[in-house]
Order: sequence, then C-alpha cells, then structure tokens
Amino acid sequence: MNNIFPYIAIDKIALQLGPLAIHWYAIFIVTGAAIAVWLACKEAPRRKMTSDDIIDFVLFAFPLGIVGARIYYVAFEWSYYSQHPSQIIAMWDGGGAIYGSLIMGAIVLFVFSYYRMIHPLDLLDIVIPGVLLAQAMGRWGNFVNQEAYGKIVSNLDWLPSFIRNQMFIDGHYRLPTFLFESIGTLSGFILIMLLRHRIKGLLAGDIFSFYLVWYGSVRFIVEGMRTDSLMLGPARVSQWLSVLLVVVGILLFITRRIKKA
Repeated sequence: MNNIFPYIAIDKIALQLGPLAIHWYAIFIVTGAAIAVWLACKEAPRRKMTSDDIIDFVLFAFPLGIVGARIYYVAFEWSYYSQHPSQIIAMWDGGGAIYGSLIMGAIVLFVFSYYRMIHPLDLLDIVIPGVLLAQAMGRWGNFVNQEAYGKIVSNLDWLPSFIRNQMFIDGHYRLPTFLFESIGTLSGFILIMLLRHRIKGLLAGDIFSFYLVWYGSVRFIVEGMRTDSLMLGPARVSQWLSVLLVVVGILLFITRRIKKA
C-alpha cells in the first residue's frame, strides 16, 4: 500500500448547518431505525396489529433506547465521567452500549404491550428483524467514530482502502470488529427475512428466541476480539450478557413448546 500520503480519518460530522452539526453516527442510527419501523409496519397486520401500534411504540422506545445506551455506557465508565460530567450527554462523540438500548427497549415494550393489550412476544417477533438491521447499520457509526475496534494487526490489505484507512488508529492498524458484528447481525436479518414465512410451526416468540441466540453468539465472539470493552472487574460485561441472552433464548424456545404440548 502507498504510504506517501497521510492517513486522514473520516470526519465524524457529515453536515454542518451553522451551529447545528449532523454526525454520521446519528445518520446511521436514524436511518436504521426508519427502515426498522417500515419493516415492522409491513409485518404488523400478520399479527393483528396496525402500523399505528408500531409507530406509537417506536415514539417511546427509540428516544428512551438512546438514553438507555448512554446510561449503560456511562455507568461502566463512571471513573471517567465522574471527572468529566459535561461529557455525559455527548453521545455524538461516541460512547453508547447496545445492551443498554436493548434493556431499555425491552422495558418499554413490556409496558407498552400491557397498556395496549398486545402480546409482547408478538410485538417482539415483529420488531426483531428491524432491530438486527438497525444494529448492522449502527456499527458503521462506530466505524466513523473509530471505536468498537480490536487488537493491533500488521496490515489490513484484505479490506477496501476506505475501511483500512479508518482502522489506522493511534499509529497502528486495528482489527475491524465493528465490521464482524455488522456482518453477523446483517446475516441474522437476512435469515429471518428469508425463512420466517416459510417455516411451518413457528410459535409466538420463536423469532425473538432466534435473535437472542444468534445475536448473543455473535456478540460473545466479537466482544472477545475487542480492546475497548466495558469491564466489570476482570470480566467483559457484554460477554456475560451474551451468555445470558443465549440461555434465555434457548429456554424460551423450549418452554413455548412444552406449554403448547
């Protein structure tokens, strides 16, 4: 590779409109969420719901999910943020944890389902494909922000130059773990979209169970490659949560069938 020219990282700001800065991270998140809502609205009638149910749910879940992602991240990085409180709300500079968003989203979903008298597993099955796609897109926000990366490697010649250059961080190439997770979640999305209406005998909650097992497995593997993981003592928090997701997904799949038998 030609090293004559310096490595110039992609600007985090996509568009500057006077004092308003629109960040690439926000663009990826909002675009992913918009597509997820569209997909869920298309699927809702199959579960005897309306697009209004989906949109109303998202109006609560999306902003609170962002808040949850930030709270989770700040909580496990409190040693830094306690000294820099003005940075707590600066999520546009990076620093959000998808597990925090998922936890907050789950809370909102169960409360929303209760008041709308909707079965929460039906709603989960509807929104999960879009969640996977939004996660796949959101990781490209991490790419622009140069976060969620892995160990130092000697070269990344197997990658397109725009990814390779952006993964040149602090004088070294870094393993693009953001890319691995993006591919993993995108693969899960494609599998669901191809098979959910073709497999007979699916029960309410099966797509959600698949998500828990699939994403938990993908995240466990990718998290083990990262060097910027949130830690709790000597352990990677996300790996413990990933194991929990897989176990819950398997148990949910089995118990649904025991109840039906």
